[in-house]
Amino acid sequence: AVDLVESGGGGVETGGSLTLSCAVSRFFNGRWPSMGWFRQAPGKEREAVASYSKSGRTRYQDSAQGRFTITFDNLKNALYLEMKSLKPEDTATYYCAICGDDYCVSRYAADYWGSGTQVTVSS
Repeated sequence: AVDLVESGGGGVETGGSLTLSCAVSRFFNGRWPSMGWFRQAPGKEREAVASYSKSGRTRYQDSAQGRFTITFDNLKNALYLEMKSLKPEDTATYYCAICGDDYCVSRYAADYWGSGTQVTVSS
């Protein structure tokens, strides 16, 4: 099965932390150039948050730089997004994706999507 399953979302107060997880099915088994986290707030376009390349290189959206950390666990075959110092503007549905480019920084580069997990940050 081609599955990306996110978890770990929830409600936190401003300044709080959350770690999102994305379980990646064995179908992919390393056959991905890059993976990433995206988010979409109501009425807004889906935007890239963080990218993880197969080489281990990472890239972050400016607003995520310094607060979010993307990692991949080869043994668990899972992608993570550790989020700290959360702000109300981080409220969105977060999606993990597999991209065909070296970096997963555009929704147009995504070939596979998870169904999303909601993050709500209250002020």
